[in-house]
Amino acid sequence: MTEEQTTPAETTGADSTAPSAVATEAPSSETPAPAATETSEAEAPKKRQTRKSTAKKTRTVELTLTVTGTADGEWQADLLHQGKRVVQALPVAAAAVSKAAAELNPEISETIEGVINEARQQHEAKLAELEAEVERVRKALAELEG
Repeated sequence: MTEEQTTPAETTGADSTAPSAVATEAPSSETPAPAATETSEAEAPKKRQTRKSTAKKTRTVELTLTVTGTADGEWQADLLHQGKRVVQALPVAAAAVSKAAAELNPEISETIEGVINEARQQHEAKLAELEAEVERVRKALAELEG
């Protein structure tokens, strides 16, 4: 501890056994020293607090992007900026979701590709069912005409 910095115990005299800067100085210099110390101590924390809060504001941006998909392969996006909803239920193409995921991280991409592939397989199965149904209807129509 320097002579200019004193703790509250030193300025009030609560700890008479601890050496202090005030006790070693001449009586005429006791009064100005605490006043100068209080002023410099009061200014220092204000400067530190300002720097910390400014750094947080300039370095932190709060954005929350939520992308949701259904088993049918329909995707949508919601965007929050500092808790305020900017975009809600915006339709997004599965290809765009896949491309964005690939850019972000391989683990994210693998998971999303798995969901997209599952939806693709479901659509292919449904298409095969519909094509079989169309074929049955064509045969029934041909029998009626013929």
